[in-house]
Amino acid sequence: MFDFDLMGMIAGLPGLLIALVFHEYAHARMAVAMGDFTPRLMGRLTLDPRAHIDPIGLVMLLVARFGWAKPVEYNPMNFRERTKGEILTALAGPAANFITAFVALLVLVLLRRFVPSVVTGGVYTVLWMIVIYNINFGIFNLIPLPPLDGSKVLYHIIPYEHRWRYMQLERYSFLILIAMMMTPILGSILVPLARLTLKLFSIIISLLLGGIL
Repeated sequence: MFDFDLMGMIAGLPGLLIALVFHEYAHARMAVAMGDFTPRLMGRLTLDPRAHIDPIGLVMLLVARFGWAKPVEYNPMNFRERTKGEILTALAGPAANFITAFVALLVLVLLRRFVPSVVTGGVYTVLWMIVIYNINFGIFNLIPLPPLDGSKVLYHIIPYEHRWRYMQLERYSFLILIAMMMTPILGSILVPLARLTLKLFSIIISLLLGGIL
């Protein structure tokens, strides 16, 4: 999912933790907002990384470029509106990543414009990795492959009679993801969409700063 060297791993660790923790926290917060208190009972309504990080998944992500966090457990039967609740809960994670990436990019731009002396090589790298990790993590989780978040949205869009077949893909998901990583497929998805997202964020920030200067 990502390419690392040693320095990149060190500089990227804050961004990686932020991406994982904010993503899972957003799922938990939205599920509770929609009426299910399971995440609260499971201790997931916190930004404490210990509640969200799977140690093996984190090591795998750093070493093998493929990993995972602890998925947030919720009971959709408790949602006030089940379909709406499931869709919003699924989208909350990627949305949190995109918002985090935008804020980090905005901070980076403001620092470089108004306090350039603060933006040392290390500061720049850490902030930039927060941007990149969160964009990539948000896009990756929107891939409509069970059990990724995108599949939970698509599940409620496709005709009812095809849903059970669609969810059968989950048994092959790990192998499909491995195949995507071992070939240019995943990169062909992430790279263009990440560039497009960065361009969109840059345009919005340019408009915002142009309006206040």
